[in-house]
Order: sequence, then structure tokens, then C-alpha cells
Amino acid sequence: VKSEGPKLVPFFKATCVYFVLWLPTSSPSWFSALIKCLPIFCLWVFLLAHGINFLVSHRSASRILAGLIFSAVGDAFLIWQEQGYFIHGLLMFAITHILYSSAFGMKPLDLKAGLLMGVVSSSCYAFLYSYLSGPFTYLVAVYIALIGFMGWRAIAGMQLCNDLWTWTKLSACIGAMLFMVSDLTIALNKFCFPVPYSRFKIMATYYAAQMLIALSAVETRDEEDFRKRS
Repeated sequence: VKSEGPKLVPFFKATCVYFVLWLPTSSPSWFSALIKCLPIFCLWVFLLAHGINFLVSHRSASRILAGLIFSAVGDAFLIWQEQGYFIHGLLMFAITHILYSSAFGMKPLDLKAGLLMGVVSSSCYAFLYSYLSGPFTYLVAVYIALIGFMGWRAIAGMQLCNDLWTWTKLSACIGAMLFMVSDLTIALNKFCFPVPYSRFKIMATYYAAQMLIALSAVETRDEEDFRKRS
């Protein structure tokens, strides 16, 4: 926390700017898109601050950076979702989840965690199904499968049962869960019923999720530092 905290100060400031300005969603503009994406831009800077060589030599970190880039594009599309760009944003975030899943890796497999996430994802889709129509019937199914898979890989990587967890792996796990909460809130609010204070709940959990997932990218650096000290 002492080493990484200062690098996150711009992110916290940008997040405060978003919530303080609280620009109306009824009048989308490039300025509102910039303010919404600014915290994610700061997370790009956070990862880039660890050095280009670090990102190039560690695929997990570079994939998380790529995921953050697609997230920012998705955020911009969602500013204009009422003008028909919701599906575009959905696609960008689908790519993000694929990149994050790839960054978390497939080892250890942890089939129990996979089964748990499969049950949770299936239950969420079963609830949403009756509210969906047209292309969203299958688009939401694919999206839920992708974010559920991402959640599985984050949980599996933590290795809590084997007492091999680290704070960065825990960050990835909590971040993935918060991302799922944020997206489920979006789905409920858009397709099912109005969620009280939906925008605040969506963005608070979303920014927290992205920050924690970005923090998980420094895992490889922690391991290298530990080996050097040893």
C-alpha cells in the first residue's frame, strides 16, 4: 500500500471529480465522456508508471492495461447508449472481460469455483431472461458467460484454500466480484425495473472494481522483489 498508494492519487482525484460534477446523463457530450473516462485514464497512467519494460515482459499486466483501454472506449459508448450505442459498449466490455480472464490465467483450474460461478451466472440470466427481447436475449447470455468466466479465473487465482493468496490476488478477486455487481445493477436497471440510486451504485462499484483489478497487475513485480530479497 505504501509503494502503490501514491500512484493511485490521480485516480482518486478523478473519481471525486466525476461524483462532484455529476453531469446529467440526459445530455451526453464529449466533456461528460471525458469526465467519466478520466479515472480509467488515470489507471492507465498507474500501470504505465511501473515502466514499459515491466508491461512488455509481463503479459498479465499488459492484458489488464489493454482491458482498461477497451473499458474506456466502452464507457464512452455508454454515454450515448440512448442514441443506440449500448450494444457497442457491451461489446467493448465483453472484450475487456476476455482480456482480464487471460490475464488471470487458467492455473490453478479450481473446478469448484467454476461450478459456483456457473450457478451464479445461470441464476442471473434465468432471472433476466423474461425481461429480454430481440438480440439482447443472446447478447446478454454471452456477456454473462464472459464476466462469469472472468470471475471464476479471479477466484481460482486467489488460492485461498491452499493459503497461497496474496493481497494483489485478493484485489483481483474482489475487483471481479464488484464488476459483476456493477454490471448486474446495469442490467436490472435497464431491462427489469428502476434501481434506486442506480447510477451511484453502478459507478462506485465499477471504479472500485477497475482500481482493484489494476492493482492485481503488480503481482508479478511483488514476486520478483521477493525473490531478489531472498
